[in-house]
Amino acid sequence: MGTRRVYVIGTCDTKAAELAYACDRVRAAGADPVLVDVSTGDASQPADVAAAEIAASHPDGADAVLGSKDRGEAVTRMAEALTQWLLTRDDIGAVLGLGGSGNTALVTQAMRALPVGVPKLMVSTVASGQVTQYVGATDLGMVYSVTDVAGLNAISRRVIGNAAHAAAGMAKNTIPEASGDLPGVGITMFGVTTTCVEHLRKELAGKVEPYVFHATGTGGASMEKLADSGLVTGLLDVTATEIADHLVGGVMPCSADRYGVVARTCIPWVGSVGAVDMVNFAGRETVPDKFSDRQLLVHNPQITLMRTTPSENAQIARFLTERLNRCDGPVTLFLPLGGVSAVDAPGMPFHDPEADDALFTTIRDTFKPGPRRHLIELPLHINDPAFASAMADEFLRMLP
Repeated sequence: MGTRRVYVIGTCDTKAAELAYACDRVRAAGADPVLVDVSTGDASQPADVAAAEIAASHPDGADAVLGSKDRGEAVTRMAEALTQWLLTRDDIGAVLGLGGSGNTALVTQAMRALPVGVPKLMVSTVASGQVTQYVGATDLGMVYSVTDVAGLNAISRRVIGNAAHAAAGMAKNTIPEASGDLPGVGITMFGVTTTCVEHLRKELAGKVEPYVFHATGTGGASMEKLADSGLVTGLLDVTATEIADHLVGGVMPCSADRYGVVARTCIPWVGSVGAVDMVNFAGRETVPDKFSDRQLLVHNPQITLMRTTPSENAQIARFLTERLNRCDGPVTLFLPLGGVSAVDAPGMPFHDPEADDALFTTIRDTFKPGPRRHLIELPLHINDPAFASAMADEFLRMLP
């Protein structure tokens, strides 16, 4: 790779002066800027990369983007085109975006597709509010523009200039690799599977470096983003409660692509069905009326748990096995027949042998074993130390 450059991205039909100023500040900081136009209208100044070139990267061609008479549709398609185009660049030192809500949605969509570790900075009018939809599971930085990105003034020059200098600094200074690093391993945890994960960490001490993710929807997505970015060696996916929220309507859902990274990358995966006995809601008052007759457990004033039913557990099982059956890499799914969470055990509020049996039976019926795909059932609770030991041994066996 040659010089790492700063890609400054925005709409030259409405933000030409601000974008040119950002490029000037990048250059003044000693980095090489590349101005990328993602306008869907007529640009008021030329860019290093014209909007037509970006649009040509759309799967349906440039006319699908620039020929659309619907502005919202054109912007959506431009975002898709920019994503494809950015992924072909091999000299990205940093990406700097400027704009309002529309351009923020457009540019951050492409930024999220880049690997974790590639510097991404968005100066935006919406950065002081709820930014989950823009940041997602990535290391994307948001800078509030304070004034609108609508002309240069004493405030906007400061804000844009600071962001440009930051992007230039990130592009010019790479992070050195640490020679003593152990293989990084992603592990999913929830409060009710903490004991299992703590045992796993002890078993793996000195052999791998564990990265623990709270299975809150974003947690699982962040772990899988690291896997897609090549920053973890394998996954110990203990906790699957995000599936329950996705299928039943809880507040911590995964996406339909959960476990897709395992098929894409073929990295070692050892997992279980931790905490699928529950759907997560916020305070008790937020539980939908349709669930008023369900078994509920108020975990704290902010979190209410709902016990999953046999039919829901069968759905969860099919969601999981359908995705694992697509995997050609080393995959082992462990079933803890003694219970899937701290509150799913004899005498505990979510102990429900019928619901657990529906989960385990459906997995047995739908999981497709193969040369590198295994199902292991143990007559243990998920938080039993012996269960964690078995998972750790299997994972270490898989590692190169």
